[in-house]
Amino acid sequence: MHMHTHADHHHDEQGGMLTAFLLNLLFAALELAGGLWTNSLAIASDALHDFGDAISLGISWYLERRAEQPSNERYSYGYRRFSLLGALINASVLIVGSVFVLSKAIPRLLRPEETRVSGMLIFAIGGILANGIAALRVRGGRSMAERTISAQVVMWHLLEDVLGWVAILIVSVVLLFKDVPILDPLLSVLITGYVLYQILNRLRRTISIFLQGVPADVDVAEIENQIAALEGICSTHHTHVWSLDGAHHVLSTHLVVDDEVTPREALDIKCRVKATLAERFEHMTIEIEYGHESCPMVPAESKAP
Repeated sequence: MHMHTHADHHHDEQGGMLTAFLLNLLFAALELAGGLWTNSLAIASDALHDFGDAISLGISWYLERRAEQPSNERYSYGYRRFSLLGALINASVLIVGSVFVLSKAIPRLLRPEETRVSGMLIFAIGGILANGIAALRVRGGRSMAERTISAQVVMWHLLEDVLGWVAILIVSVVLLFKDVPILDPLLSVLITGYVLYQILNRLRRTISIFLQGVPADVDVAEIENQIAALEGICSTHHTHVWSLDGAHHVLSTHLVVDDEVTPREALDIKCRVKATLAERFEHMTIEIEYGHESCPMVPAESKAP
């Protein structure tokens, strides 16, 4: 029986991202033309969103390939942090596009214009199919927990697009039977507002990672308590946690042990700490200090008189 390795799954995810990128790019171009043809701001706003998605997928695909490269003398931590630069670029593009769409859609709430409802319906069905196929391609038949963080984010983004097209489909069906032209700009404002909210939220998290903020899923006090509870450790201090890309975290800390601890026992203590935290941190730097030592990094107010 053929068994898929982690490398096989990673290769499958890269292929899925490339397929999703090409589908989004092609459909976004058709969608932009369709938005102009149908005079639908909802479709035009989603076209800009899909162009942003295509850029995100393309960068994700490229960075997944770059992430396989080993660290070198120039990038000693590897290339994972490049994804943050891509996130900032994508966020900037999407924010500008969202503001532009809102500037066009809000005035139409006061002066609604007629749209080609049949065209909206066709593009809604096409949008559901294109994004649905892309989501299934990225998923690759595996559960959420089995995929990389990058692939999870891409898939949820594509599913979000599918829901947006379902909303456009519902509005176009309503417009077939009832003339309510304000529904189109209203839907455009709602879709763009929701996307803008998500972008700003992701941008805030990205900037926090850039500034080496503590990851949201890490409690430094809890980590220090977990370390201090291990046998042979008197205390811990100067603990720092930051993230390479939001998924792969880095830890550095100082451990204080009794003066009687031998170098072999100190090495064993360090190994036990690393084994305890191995699933949560990709890189760990641990310094061992003996009780009689005075660490210059300990704040003066916390030192014993």
